[in-house]
Amino acid sequence: MEKTRVLFAASECVPFIKTGGLADVIGSLPKYYNRDKYDVRVIMPRYTCIKDIYRDQMEYVTHFYTGFRFREQYIGIFRLVLNGVTFYFLDNEFYFSGSWPYGNTYDDIEKFAFFSRAALSSLPVIGFKPDIIHCHDWQTGLVPVYLNDYFQGDVFFHKVKTIFTIHNLKFQGVWNIPTMMEKTGLSSYYFTNDKLEAYDAGNMLKGGLVYADRITTVSDTYAEEIKTEFYGEGMDGLLRAKQAKLSGIVNGIDTAVYNPEDDTDIEVNYTVNDCIEKKRENKLLLQKELGLKEDKDAFVIGVVSRLTDQKGFDLIECVMSEILSLENVQIAVLGTGERKYEDMFRYYEHAYPGRVSANIFYSEALSHRIYASCDAFLMPSLFEPCGLSQLMSLRYGTLPIVRETGGLKDTVQPYNEYTGEGTGYSFRNYNAHEMLKIVRYAKETYDSHRDAWNAMVVRAMEQDFSWAASARKYEALYDELMEEKRSEEN
Repeated sequence: MEKTRVLFAASECVPFIKTGGLADVIGSLPKYYNRDKYDVRVIMPRYTCIKDIYRDQMEYVTHFYTGFRFREQYIGIFRLVLNGVTFYFLDNEFYFSGSWPYGNTYDDIEKFAFFSRAALSSLPVIGFKPDIIHCHDWQTGLVPVYLNDYFQGDVFFHKVKTIFTIHNLKFQGVWNIPTMMEKTGLSSYYFTNDKLEAYDAGNMLKGGLVYADRITTVSDTYAEEIKTEFYGEGMDGLLRAKQAKLSGIVNGIDTAVYNPEDDTDIEVNYTVNDCIEKKRENKLLLQKELGLKEDKDAFVIGVVSRLTDQKGFDLIECVMSEILSLENVQIAVLGTGERKYEDMFRYYEHAYPGRVSANIFYSEALSHRIYASCDAFLMPSLFEPCGLSQLMSLRYGTLPIVRETGGLKDTVQPYNEYTGEGTGYSFRNYNAHEMLKIVRYAKETYDSHRDAWNAMVVRAMEQDFSWAASARKYEALYDELMEEKRSEEN
């Protein structure tokens, strides 16, 4: 049987370039498809800031020129096969140079409009004709639009289906309409309120929502939330209108990378069979590393995050003193973000020596040690499309304390002391004292019902949040689109 050909189009991907969770999805998910049935490849920019260790491995394929914004633009095509997945990189130093993949919004709009056009233009050149183009976030929102416009009459693209995945609806690629028309090359036809116009501005993400054949997002709960005014970021009306084509598929994690059994970044490896004892050893080593009081019975709360309002740090700020008033609580923080939150944790580290460790930087290795060594993991997000940190903490048997929103609600089962069920703790309302109550409840379980706590640690580690489960759901969606495509051809 002929394979279904799928092209991922995205602005970032591990291990090549990463600024957020989008890169983890693009770098991990393609590895988990059934390769006997699906040929899944990835196309992305060849940024000059990609490390040489990867740029040097890229094989030059060819180059060509295409018209964009009243001039001829060079497009170089490079290829690299990694973990059995083929990656294509589009080279153009005018657009893809610099020390970071993103910059000013008005520059990024032109950059990713060019990338969307170039990605489609390159496919006939490399001879890969996808059945489905899977677009990710606003940076590729114009791919379905350009298919409807510049490439509509090209037989190469006849009946190509598109999926648009929302990773975070907050970021949409918005600018004034005259500038957007100039930068994208699209006519005024596309800038009406049933197409790319939204609130008197041009919106690239809206283009993907309007023109894609299917819309997905990264958890079932977030798919429901974004149809409401609070979470919908101005797109809730359109998403309600498109709800028949909208679905949620929860993200996964790369369980080969996040594996306490052989993780080289943690001090003591462990499995679900010896996790209780070995996690205690890791705790003592982390306490020593971070300058916390070495105490195997301390209740250590980990935080690995961007330090922003979206991640719930205004709640933590409100009750930080109350959390630290609880006996024998320690907090280990890793991350950067808003200055006020960075300074808050520095203050508490100074005020509570041996109880708070403020690591205002990012280290992948240290994040693994926090996941493996802490007792609980605090993640009280205002909104969270999916979230990956809670999946990583579950993988390492560190129990999440989360707010019931988006993927946090879908992946953390709240502890029920009467039935003995649960893999963590959760609270519903965005309220600091409701969060504090749950932190106290978690600590009470840890202190007074250690057998129940340890059983929950084991259940957490037994959860399967690998990409394999997510891949099966995407495959079902691809099959549905292929059936639709065959019906149209008949």
